[in-house]
Amino acid sequence: MEATNTSTYWLTRFVILRLLGVVYAVAFLVTINQIVPLIGANGLLPVDLYFKEISDSIGSTTGFVRLPSIFWFWHSDTALLIFAWVGFVLSCIVVAGYANAPLLGVLWFLYLSFVHAGQDWYGYGWEIQLTETGFLAIFLCPLLDMRPFPRYAPPMPIIVLFRWLTFRIMLGAGLIKFRGDKVWRNATALYYHFETQPIPGPLSRWFHFLPRIVLKTGVWFNWLAELIAPWFVFWPRLARHIAGGVIILFQLTLILSGNLSFLNWLTVVPALACFDDSFWAKLFPEKLVNKAQIAADNAKTSTPMLTTAWSITVIVALLSIQPVINMLSPVQIMNTSFDPLDLVNTYGAFGSVGQQHFNVVFEGTSDDNPGDNATWKPYIYKGLPVSLDERPPQIAPYQLRLDWQMWFAAMSSPDEYPWTYNLVWKLLHNDPGAVSLFAGNPFPNKPPRFIRAVLYRYFFAKPGNPQGR
Repeated sequence: MEATNTSTYWLTRFVILRLLGVVYAVAFLVTINQIVPLIGANGLLPVDLYFKEISDSIGSTTGFVRLPSIFWFWHSDTALLIFAWVGFVLSCIVVAGYANAPLLGVLWFLYLSFVHAGQDWYGYGWEIQLTETGFLAIFLCPLLDMRPFPRYAPPMPIIVLFRWLTFRIMLGAGLIKFRGDKVWRNATALYYHFETQPIPGPLSRWFHFLPRIVLKTGVWFNWLAELIAPWFVFWPRLARHIAGGVIILFQLTLILSGNLSFLNWLTVVPALACFDDSFWAKLFPEKLVNKAQIAADNAKTSTPMLTTAWSITVIVALLSIQPVINMLSPVQIMNTSFDPLDLVNTYGAFGSVGQQHFNVVFEGTSDDNPGDNATWKPYIYKGLPVSLDERPPQIAPYQLRLDWQMWFAAMSSPDEYPWTYNLVWKLLHNDPGAVSLFAGNPFPNKPPRFIRAVLYRYFFAKPGNPQGR
């Protein structure tokens, strides 16, 4: 059994699909709760106007080819919610252990449709990372058999493509940091990161005040995980297991120290391909391991499945040329797709680290005179810091899309984020959709007479000081 497990990936596929299903479920749940006030007919960036601008510029046919999305054909609020719910239900089926190629194909195209219609709200690197990961997962499964351990084994070319995805994600992130900011090169980046990251978590303050030598060690661990470990994901078993373990441990550290949406959970998914069944057999219940062994013993070869897997490998290899060139370039760009279907992308984040955390807080007043003597009430975000006497909440893997965009907006000007004017107008009219993006409505009975946006600087209170962040 042990000899067989070192070269089989039945349990690996089992784990990959279930974690991917969890990420899909969270992503679609975020969509269900936020998509209408964000891009609905009365949203901050209505998708109807977006597609109309594209159609007027290049035509709807060319627009669909460049940004494939089901919402070119139907994009009412009802359509947005229906397809989000379909995606969520299908994701739950995958979590429960049932998946085949068509089901995963539908999940992939549904989420791709939201990414291509979502504009600013879906412009993050993990969105195209989910579409790429979800695309590869289609070919891990048979065409029809949905059982957790179907008749056909996971095609080895697809397992290797997952490792290739891990390699590009991690190395791209490491290179953009090394090139991007001296605080990474001199190992002082973590002096600032935990405090200035987009949405701090409940443990971020604890991480921020760790001894400086520990924070420097954290940067060195970052280099180990992003610049060294990726090179070993293609090596023989022991080296590959160690590399996968380092990468996953690094992602778990990021999960504990902040709220980076579902990025870190998603990054774990392809890293799981570093482990074969011999690894999982030591962790999983004997009953589950025996099921995988029985499936391996009775496995049949599917020529169409293998042929498809090799064809996808050739396609990914060709589409990888531009991402690799970009990764090697001294002017490397991050989080970019080079094909309309987002099949092979380039990744990387936090190439530079801010040393101060700014936050735009919207405040309203019902007073006739909007001066400094007026009574101003803040609109509390669900994740971004506003109240000084509250610990930052744990949000991830859930994503608060308005909060993330406001983190970027705080470092820019309103002209760069024109939807902020639309948001202010909606707050002045107590628009239910816009207000739902905040933790609560400070003016539940009557809209405010005036709204102002105030730029605050936030920093963690030092240990022993109960006030502030």
